[in-house]
Amino acid sequence: MEKKKDLTVNNNGKPCYKIVFRDSFQFLLDELDEINGNDYSKIMIVTDTNVSGLYLQEIEDILIGGGYDVMHHIFQAGEESKNLNTVSSLYRDLVENHYDRRTLLIALGGGVVGDLTGYAAATYLRGVDFIQIPTTLLSQVDSSVGGKTGVDFDNYKNMIGAFYMPKLVYMNANTLHTLPEDQFLSGLGEVVKYGYICDGSFLEWLDSNRDQVFQRDLKSLNHIIRSCCAMKQRVVEEDPTEKGIRAYLNFGHTIGHAVEKLMNFQIHHGQCVSIGMAAALYLSMKKGYIKEEEYQRELAFIKGMNLPVFVEKPDFTAEDVLEATKSDKKRNGNRIKFVLIKPIGSALIDESLNDSDLLLGIQSIIKE
Repeated sequence: MEKKKDLTVNNNGKPCYKIVFRDSFQFLLDELDEINGNDYSKIMIVTDTNVSGLYLQEIEDILIGGGYDVMHHIFQAGEESKNLNTVSSLYRDLVENHYDRRTLLIALGGGVVGDLTGYAAATYLRGVDFIQIPTTLLSQVDSSVGGKTGVDFDNYKNMIGAFYMPKLVYMNANTLHTLPEDQFLSGLGEVVKYGYICDGSFLEWLDSNRDQVFQRDLKSLNHIIRSCCAMKQRVVEEDPTEKGIRAYLNFGHTIGHAVEKLMNFQIHHGQCVSIGMAAALYLSMKKGYIKEEEYQRELAFIKGMNLPVFVEKPDFTAEDVLEATKSDKKRNGNRIKFVLIKPIGSALIDESLNDSDLLLGIQSIIKE
């Protein structure tokens, strides 16, 4: 793809890193040379057991062909690996193989790989460079951009982490053709979120082009990825450390994370966010921010994107979900900074919701 389609993310008004959009990995060396002039002493590729068999050898061959000293670290795929034990294992590899401050870590994989690798980069030797090569839709449209890194702690999602910017985000949309369907739909949950908080016309585009999206048409995929990255770029540049409007990106996440935790991560993140968005839309209606016909229309749209809007016959109660939200990082004292929609395509933070309000929203997404 043409370089003019690339994005540059600024931090404190200065260029920080590029997001490049390609259909292969053949330009990776060019991008590495641009960010550091081939000055990295060693590269450690961090990936998981799902992605390692798909793209690790290709990336290693490219880097070795460019003269880099390359090793890899593979951990078991899944959210259950996103913890300090996995980070410790990576630290051990780095220390035992004499990785110094001129080290580059490469996160090759989905959101778990990217978050964990970024956190390791932020903390190893007080900070080494890393780049993101996201291979899932969710990581391409969301988690690889913005510099949020971290791991889970005792089933509390992303409780330990740091804001630490990558040196490069390298998108290859063709990786989505090997992505399992449930993971692809998980990514769509985050895609839809951007339309609700930033651009209602993007939701209309998704609705009109859903056949091409579900067929994973490459042109449509690139349009989705770049559109979402551009929307996130605008938000994180204005609020890099989530003191204001960056919280809009949490639309659907407060209740979604609680459901995800109570279901022991048996439902993918994007599907949980979708359920959380349905609850947030309900509360947006109850607050008078959107009309009932809009709420019903948006539920139908989400369902049409093959995403869930309720949990069916769960083994937990609405009260359990409410209690789980109380460990949410986005609380302000006894209040949750809850993201609602006013109107479709525009978000706001509402701190007026009490437990009774939240319980109504949670009850709206539980189907007995």
